Amino acid sequence: MAISSRQIIEAESRIRAHIRETPLDFSFHLSSLTGCNAHLKLEHLQHTGSFKLRGATNKILSLNPEQLRQGVIAASTGNHGRGVCYAARAVGTQATIYLPRDVSQSKLVLMQHLGGHLVPEFDDCLAAEVQARKDATTQGKVFISPYNDLEVIAGQGTIGVELARQLDRIDAVFVAVGGGGLIAGIGAYLKSVSPNTRVVGCWPENSRVMYECLRAGRIIEFPEEPTISESTAGGVEEGSVTFPLCQLLIDDHVLVSETGIRAAMRLIAEKEHWIIEGSAGVAVAAFLKVQENYRKRNVIIVLCGRNISARRWTKIR
Repeated sequence: MAISSRQIIEAESRIRAHIRETPLDFSFHLSSLTGCNAHLKLEHLQHTGSFKLRGATNKILSLNPEQLRQGVIAASTGNHGRGVCYAARAVGTQATIYLPRDVSQSKLVLMQHLGGHLVPEFDDCLAAEVQARKDATTQGKVFISPYNDLEVIAGQGTIGVELARQLDRIDAVFVAVGGGGLIAGIGAYLKSVSPNTRVVGCWPENSRVMYECLRAGRIIEFPEEPTISESTAGGVEEGSVTFPLCQLLIDDHVLVSETGIRAAMRLIAEKEHWIIEGSAGVAVAAFLKVQENYRKRNVIIVLCGRNISARRWTKIR
């Protein structure tokens, strides 16, 4: 299943009034450190602090009046839930978010402030998602997947539209990969306007399910270990539309250690004065690991989010 540049351009037009065009900053430090022309896509400055708002907004704005009247359902403890709540509030529909019982109070309060109706009644994230899908079907509501949806992917791909107008020549773009929606969207658009751009998928060594699926040539289960990159953790759904897109669009694959991710997060804080979450640190760490391949080239690293708790950030420092 493919996604066209036209779909992404339509998504960009649809969501423009609701999202922020985030800056593309030239990084003097990373450039001098590596000999590359390194640019940072500051998507962590997006409303809600994450790229997830783009896909959620495009999906919700694609719904018909009856679907909006019924409301939408999602399952998420983090960035996706925030994005769905924010987008739902913007168009006047109700978002119901299913969550595990142990979700932090700060996350609950934030989604409530964004107008979400929260159902924190489940043993874990998987149980929350299974029930959310079931209830969406029985209640006649739309379930909004964090990645397994072409309209969500098109929304994430609007980052690619911005990148293409912010930098004339893009030799490579580094993107953290979880379910694959972000890299599929960005890659689909950039490949349509700049076929020679290298799309680099970046994973934590501890949580690399999509990477192993790509190696196997099919969607498989793969054991995960704890990672600071919480936003990329988790499995890939059987039949996910992102899998064939990742097969087609990702040119290079880089795995990084937890030590490397933390070091990258500290570097961005110390030299660029931005606090980023672990998934953004994955992309920075991957760039630093393979920097020799991109000397004197125009490279973009997507800082995809900033939503890390003060407690976790203190441990990284």
